[in-house]
Amino acid sequence: MLINNSDFAVGHLQESSIFRFCSNGGYLHKVKVLILYNKNLKLFMKKIYMLFQFFLVVVLVKAQSEKPINIMLVTGGHAYDTIQFFQMFDSLDGITYTHFAQPKANEAIAGGEAEKFDVLVFYDMWQDISEAEKNAYIKLTKEGKPFLFLHHSLVSYQNWPMFEKMLGGKYVEKSPDVPVNEQSTYEHDVWVYIRTAQNHPITRGLGELRFFDEVYGNFHVSDDVIPLLKTTHPKSTPLIGWENVFNSSKIVYIQPGHDYRTFETEDYRKLLTRAIRYLAQSK
Repeated sequence: MLINNSDFAVGHLQESSIFRFCSNGGYLHKVKVLILYNKNLKLFMKKIYMLFQFFLVVVLVKAQSEKPINIMLVTGGHAYDTIQFFQMFDSLDGITYTHFAQPKANEAIAGGEAEKFDVLVFYDMWQDISEAEKNAYIKLTKEGKPFLFLHHSLVSYQNWPMFEKMLGGKYVEKSPDVPVNEQSTYEHDVWVYIRTAQNHPITRGLGELRFFDEVYGNFHVSDDVIPLLKTTHPKSTPLIGWENVFNSSKIVYIQPGHDYRTFETEDYRKLLTRAIRYLAQSK
């Protein structure tokens, strides 16, 4: 009986001797039998166990990568094309959402509801915010919760200076207290041609974008943001999309997104998907 060492690749074998009769003449012949040590069997089983662990890790990593990104989707304070808006978010591959309308959204955030979401997405234009709600926003940024702000969310919280620092910009509404030359502007129903930053994961490879949308002009943008989207439209501030870092949070703002004509485009949906995936991975 012969056991080949190379078949098991488990190392040292010991020789032992037994006798058997051979058919040719009845002579006793000494034959060598190779016997595996118990320790070699243990080594072999250890390798099988390690191989099993490796495949288990691969399966778990794949399952984790396929887990949907769960977002908190906030609206309120401004009319919008609701049917096409939610159809757009329904279409985003690998992304699920729970919708909160203001003021219930801020109440939920103050109550700790935002903790269970991967990314917070804001399409609101809201002004009322309590001290407890402000503190909840700041707490989330200290914990590294990622935020995505869209379109008119740039107009939110005119009287909360910290929000501008958090978002990285501000649309300044008309007010008797604000000089005309410091007020922001808007222009509906215009073609917006957009150059995308090719050195950022959200926009790399997208090329030039074009949306029939609304532009904002003369709004604030921090010098510290990372540019993502730029336009040369004469009624628009040149920088219309960026990434900001506030405390431990990554925060992205995308200015286009006024109505169904943008919601229904493949490029805008791709842009949102990339932004959400990028932010989810930043946690």
